[in-house]
Amino acid sequence: MACGALAQPATAIAARKGWPLDVHPLPPLLHNRPERIAGEVRRTAAALLPQYRRVVVGYADCGTYGALDEVCRELGLARLEGLHCYDLYAGTGRLERFFYEQPGTYLLTDFLVRSFARTVLQELGLDRWPELHETYFGHYTRVVWLAQAPDDELRALAEDAAARLGLPLTVVDTGDSGLERALAAVVD
Repeated sequence: MACGALAQPATAIAARKGWPLDVHPLPPLLHNRPERIAGEVRRTAAALLPQYRRVVVGYADCGTYGALDEVCRELGLARLEGLHCYDLYAGTGRLERFFYEQPGTYLLTDFLVRSFARTVLQELGLDRWPELHETYFGHYTRVVWLAQAPDDELRALAEDAAARLGLPLTVVDTGDSGLERALAAVVD
């Protein structure tokens, strides 16, 4: 099973690598409520375990503060390494440098660029209460798009997202090799 934000890239990587696996996406909006991730993984794993020889969790910790690891230990599941999906794309060292250089860095992935209006503006209520903008984003100083498969459409959406936040955009072409390595570690 995979985070809804990682399910599509994970499916593409599996197809490219010829891995015989099914990807079962969980709702990507769980990232707005990370305290619910472990419970959803537990429920989904319970449904999948009788059907499959092996079930792996396509999530990093993602703000569960170890609750996801506890579910994985209890059920004997492997999960992706890292604190969050940004680690999987950019690498932990690169992210540490971004935050060291500019602590007010807001990160986007291709998924977040595509779904920004829904997952950020609508879910945080900024479409209804624009006065919350300063509360949420007042301390950010830039947007870094970790571009897995950049194209003109995604670039325009990333520029729009940064403009909506009133922040400059930095584009870092990451590809999906980090996610591929992380998936290989739990799939192979």
